[in-house]
Amino acid sequence: MNLFEKMIGSLDDKREWRALEARAKALPSEYRKAYKAIQKYLWTAGGTTDWKDISRIFGSLLDLFEEGAAEGRKVTDLTGEDAAAFCDELVKDTTTWKDKYRKKLNDTLGRG
Repeated sequence: MNLFEKMIGSLDDKREWRALEARAKALPSEYRKAYKAIQKYLWTAGGTTDWKDISRIFGSLLDLFEEGAAEGRKVTDLTGEDAAAFCDELVKDTTTWKDKYRKKLNDTLGRG
């Protein structure tokens, strides 16, 4: 990784993120609102820290939503009634921000 990428992040990652966001904007209103709400939940409730996981999760979510919209299904047909549990399932096998903060806290207190 060069200094430029270290300072602003990978340009390829930024392009990929913009492409994901463009796909989200193309979703029907119900799905677009759900995508944004899920995105907000994952960022604030301790979503994953790894770009590969982030792009995989959001890409898969968009695939699911695009297919559901094409079939005329409701968002809750796909997520179930407990959207938070659905989101938690999306990140269950990834390292989350919560995991990083827990480790940092435990490491800090362990040094005491």
